[in-house]
Amino acid sequence: MIEQQPLAKRLKSAYKKAYKPQPLIERIHQLLEEKNENYREASLRAGLDNASIQRILSGQRPSLTSCVYLANHFEVNPNEFLELALWPRLQVFDVSFDTPGKLPIESVDVAMKIAKISDPKTRRKVADAIMVLLEKYFDT
Repeated sequence: MIEQQPLAKRLKSAYKKAYKPQPLIERIHQLLEEKNENYREASLRAGLDNASIQRILSGQRPSLTSCVYLANHFEVNPNEFLELALWPRLQVFDVSFDTPGKLPIESVDVAMKIAKISDPKTRRKVADAIMVLLEKYFDT
């Protein structure tokens, strides 16, 4: 759950944290490989300047905006990139299942199980496998 502190206070606190770039660098390398892109192509396709990803890969902490743009390009939840860059999660990107009737309970159960997979690469593979099964189901 997101802390109850105002966003400005959480951002200020996050800004003071010592940034450890390696987890984000590893995730970006993984996503670049999956999309078969180099860092310049991905930067431009994400709507950033051509050296944005290069700066991140060299250890510079990305801005919140860069995290959101890159997550959109790589089709991942922006909170994943925000957390890897040691920024606070933003509630707007959290999926909430607390409103009854929005999704069938089976869908929620599957989504919650997938969300518990801590390794992003494994989580993506499981989600992709489920999508293949669903596509085959709907094609018949």
